[in-house]
Amino acid sequence: MLDRCCRKCLGMLLKAEKITGGYRDRPIIKAVNLGIDRGEWLSIVGANGSGKSTLLRLLSRLLPPQHGTVLLSAKDIQTLSPTAIAQQLGFLPQQQILPPGLTVAQLVGLGRSPYQKWWQWELDAEDRKWVDFALQQTELQAYRDRPVTELSGGEKQRTFLALALARDPQILLLDEPTTFLDIHYQLQILDLLSRLNRERQLTIVTVLHDINLAARYSDRLAFLRQGQLWAIGSLSEVLTPENLKAVFDIEVAIVDTPVGKQIYPLSPIPD
Repeated sequence: MLDRCCRKCLGMLLKAEKITGGYRDRPIIKAVNLGIDRGEWLSIVGANGSGKSTLLRLLSRLLPPQHGTVLLSAKDIQTLSPTAIAQQLGFLPQQQILPPGLTVAQLVGLGRSPYQKWWQWELDAEDRKWVDFALQQTELQAYRDRPVTELSGGEKQRTFLALALARDPQILLLDEPTTFLDIHYQLQILDLLSRLNRERQLTIVTVLHDINLAARYSDRLAFLRQGQLWAIGSLSEVLTPENLKAVFDIEVAIVDTPVGKQIYPLSPIPD
């Protein structure tokens, strides 16, 4: 992975400046400041209802902020066209809508739509190159002609990841990409993302429910508590018993393992 100094040289790709937002004028996220450097992996963690998914939707412009600004490549994301955003940013929600009747290659090909003219119905040579690249990166070449409905959960997740990669994005935002997957497929997806982050300097922002997986794969963690940013920084800075107690209401031990620091839950904090 790029070291912290190198990322600073590349510059900040996505930045939230005092963003507040939610639903029906009810703020869920409150005055959050957040910066994501090019080439880093940031994971957003917190208790259920803390606003993790809402923050990701605000960062991707799927949800307009009630106050504050989100900058994508130093430009107000609200001023950018959907096409311009789609060419830079890929977003994978918790549950994807599966168009019926498509093969893997056809679904991945939809990722090229931000680069196509409105009258263009077929993929050109450049589009096919990126579809082939995305299938190769996600190890789906052998599945390209298979209907998506026939895939396993892990294969479907890789297919939607390939769809996002076909756009050649600079940054990927993923909301609980390991939800509903067993541990084998969880590690497979996260190992794939780690390789793309390392080899292609792809910037990644994930919402992860499992704090140990977040600690294992991420460069930095952002702790959310009741819609506010409680702590953000490297594992050594923020993965502490005090922060975990404040954010998750649990007592923990932090242990060194072959994959880095991991937490061992001891007991819940009484209500």
